[in-house]
Amino acid sequence: MFCRISTGVMAFGAGLLLMLCGAAAFDDSIYPAFNGQWRRPPGVGIGWDETKPRGRPQNPPLTAEYQKIWEASMADQEAGGQGNDTRVTCVSNGMPRLMTIIRPLEFFIYPWITLVVYENNIPRRIYTDGRDFPKNEEPSYAGYSIGHWLDTDGDGKYDELDVETRDFKGPRNYEDSGLPLHFDNESVIKERLFLDKQNPDILHNEITTYDHALTRPWTVTKNYQRVKNPEWHEDLCSESNNHVIVGKDDYFLSGDGYLMPTKKGQAPPDLRYFKQTQK
Repeated sequence: MFCRISTGVMAFGAGLLLMLCGAAAFDDSIYPAFNGQWRRPPGVGIGWDETKPRGRPQNPPLTAEYQKIWEASMADQEAGGQGNDTRVTCVSNGMPRLMTIIRPLEFFIYPWITLVVYENNIPRRIYTDGRDFPKNEEPSYAGYSIGHWLDTDGDGKYDELDVETRDFKGPRNYEDSGLPLHFDNESVIKERLFLDKQNPDILHNEITTYDHALTRPWTVTKNYQRVKNPEWHEDLCSESNNHVIVGKDDYFLSGDGYLMPTKKGQAPPDLRYFKQTQK
């Protein structure tokens, strides 16, 4: 018995030593300084192309079919509805909208993975261990991301992270106007993340979307600003969310707890499963 226990302890110790040696061998100086909290720069809105206002000024290269879907979304919002913006139900923003940074985010870099951690979404995993895309991965709003570190200037240190993301579920959209991605969820999102050469507190993310709702690939550049004195807050979408979806209609919960219409002349929800009392 003593020999078996000793062998087990030795095996555990050897495993722990290997872990510690592996951690010590991780040279983070060869990676760019993506650490810290990142936000959108002051004055930058939440439109997908941040150089333009949200909505119609985006002028996306949509097919005629998906332009009509987007126009219907904006018309519904102008009438008081939510259009295609599923975020009101607290569903994840999904990719690529996650990288607009509605709330602050933080990067954690390891040789085998880079984690993108948000205040209001589950972390996004970017695998950098040389793997290929899995054959039967369960789709997700964030998709499955594979990254490659590049040394573009040949100085022996990485300065760019190239990422490709696939395997989505939806619906997903680019911004709160309901600007849609294709419902087949066969999008391919490619990113180039790199620090500004003049200002290392600015991080650029060049994002190209390949999607069947587009007439051509759509490239935009997001710019993130490092926060000098970061503050982290708990952000729970479901807390105090007064939007109520019944069937395909959006209603609102009033301050006194009653269901309200969101659009003029909106009919009450279908109550077929409730016994109607006679008054």
